[in-house]
Amino acid sequence: MEATRIAAVGGAGPLILPRGEHALSRRDIDPDALKILFRLQRLGFTAYLTGGAVRDMLLGRKPKDFDIATNARPNQIRKYFSNAFIIGRRFRLAHIRFRGGKVVEVATFRSDPPPPEVGKAGSASAPLYVFGTPEQDAMRRDITVNALFYDPATASVIDYVGGVADLRQGRIRVIGDACERFREDPVRIWRVIRYAARLGFAVDGEIAAAIRAQRELLGGCSEARLYEEFSKDLLGANARAVFALHREFGILRLLLGRIGEALEGDGRLFAASLTLLAIADAEKEAGRAPGLDELVALLLWPWAEPQLGTGGPDPFPLLKKAFLDAGMVVSLPKGLRAQVIDIMALAGRLLRALGDGNMRWSVRQRPGYAQASRLCFMITQGRVPEEGESFELLFQKAFPGRPPMGGGRPRRRRRRPALPD
Repeated sequence: MEATRIAAVGGAGPLILPRGEHALSRRDIDPDALKILFRLQRLGFTAYLTGGAVRDMLLGRKPKDFDIATNARPNQIRKYFSNAFIIGRRFRLAHIRFRGGKVVEVATFRSDPPPPEVGKAGSASAPLYVFGTPEQDAMRRDITVNALFYDPATASVIDYVGGVADLRQGRIRVIGDACERFREDPVRIWRVIRYAARLGFAVDGEIAAAIRAQRELLGGCSEARLYEEFSKDLLGANARAVFALHREFGILRLLLGRIGEALEGDGRLFAASLTLLAIADAEKEAGRAPGLDELVALLLWPWAEPQLGTGGPDPFPLLKKAFLDAGMVVSLPKGLRAQVIDIMALAGRLLRALGDGNMRWSVRQRPGYAQASRLCFMITQGRVPEEGESFELLFQKAFPGRPPMGGGRPRRRRRRPALPD
């Protein structure tokens, strides 16, 4: 059976892929998400699986989340699902919670709000969202491959935007005019790069040109949004590929200031960053994801190492000043920044100790020592330490004649002066 189109008011309608034309199966869908879909449909609502779950299953991958789009309003969802909780201020949606911490997100179809009329009283208070149809909901999304729907009742894939063709051709396209969409929300530039890198897709030629023409707009985004996207890149899969593509599009210098300039301008520095990020990616796949502080330190270490130089007994102040002078647009929270600096400063001391044998084991009491010792191991060995391996063993192997940690000459006890009779 060939893919068919169904008529829609004012247009040709979506592309409909029937069951025989795609590999997506209901067996691959989370059973709780499937129950929500069928229950909504039994109640008379339209309800589809949407977003990354449809994309990933069409690619033969296991989805991370199962999101649902429906014409049921948030209050209706809460009425029919006792385990539903309404969240969000800008756009209200439902989180349906299950045992074990599982959450299925259910959002109402929406469309982009109309532009405010110039000079009209009250236009400034126009709503930030309006409910819409499935087609409007698809058209408001960022990229085509994330705007597909799956209808479990008919086992069909519904495509309003050409996402199926883009999946088959391995390309990323923005829905609508890319320049206009990037001006509306420059963070879309970041998302295009992330999805292209994670999926291993090519960025469409016109989209790539629009990114290069408008990438400077990212500098005008709020610090909070930029930090959120930066965190997603590091914590998510394929961080190595994501940051490699950021460099290709000249984004690093915009986000990381002088640090980004160094990573973009020096191929050896950036290759070292990619090597460390690849190690972290392997750890994530194995279920041992590093923390965000450690991931930031991995990315920035090749830049930080030359900054340390001969930083003395405590290079923390030196590295802190270099951080503050870098002019990063992505502003790290003060606490996280301090943790990252501490990890890299400690790693510098540990690497210096591997070279000269002068090790103060009291640094093991520092909060960032575990991450710093892992970073030191990765830098020198090109992998994470396995069970039974550690920085301490590396040091003992390099300097077998040195006393073990905490060992050495016993401290002489000071004799208290005798009390007078």
